[in-house]
Amino acid sequence: MDRVALCVTCLVDQVLPEVGAASVRLLRRAGCNVQFPTEQTCCGQPFFNSGRHREAADLARRTVEIFEPFDTVVVPSGSCASMIKVEYPHLLDPWPDWCRRAGALAAKTYELTQFLVERAGWSPVDANAETKVTYHDSCHMCRLLDIRDQPRQLLRDSGCQVEEMEHADRCCGFGGLFSLRMPEVSNAMTREKLQQAQKASAQVVVTADPGCLMQMRGLAADGVQIAHIATVLDAAASGEPAAMKSAAAAAAANGEGGPS
Repeated sequence: MDRVALCVTCLVDQVLPEVGAASVRLLRRAGCNVQFPTEQTCCGQPFFNSGRHREAADLARRTVEIFEPFDTVVVPSGSCASMIKVEYPHLLDPWPDWCRRAGALAAKTYELTQFLVERAGWSPVDANAETKVTYHDSCHMCRLLDIRDQPRQLLRDSGCQVEEMEHADRCCGFGGLFSLRMPEVSNAMTREKLQQAQKASAQVVVTADPGCLMQMRGLAADGVQIAHIATVLDAAASGEPAAMKSAAAAAAANGEGGPS
């Protein structure tokens, strides 16, 4: 059995630990021997996006060292997966040996839904989510990794009814540091995204990127549920028809729906 390392990402580790736990359960259901390297830290994307490439390269080398012993690396985030898969080889190009090692890591790194569909061949078959959802395509995931169909396939396999929102692949407004540097523009984009999701008449807005999840939850009205696809699939795979509704109710009770 391949050793699959979970690269959990900063936001999941610090803000959304339930996404990491759900990812582990999904990977185990898919038959994986899941490992969690405790020494892992940030992948370097915030530095990279700020033009601090020297600092980003330091974190990239550290990430390569930590994860290269494993057979496969899975990331529950399109943006962090794209950092490793797309940006690392370019970032470390000035150092030929590191560039080679980064390329090898990139080749065995997968975003979570991509891995479940393309490598593991797993889906929550016979699940009964009985929930109407709409899916938000995060920018890095759909544009840099070209992952669009896999999350929707898994949602449909789980029993969810997927209602497409208008402009599903339009940015939610997060954009990493963009949301801090230009909050007025960022928040306007988020409100537009939430309006489009509301028009889809879905019970839950689902995304595969923790950054998008955090951004949309911050501006979602009371009663609007925003969920990571890992928690949605994990709830559906539990085999309880009401699992999705229970998960949504728990999120609301914990204040995860966001302020109005």
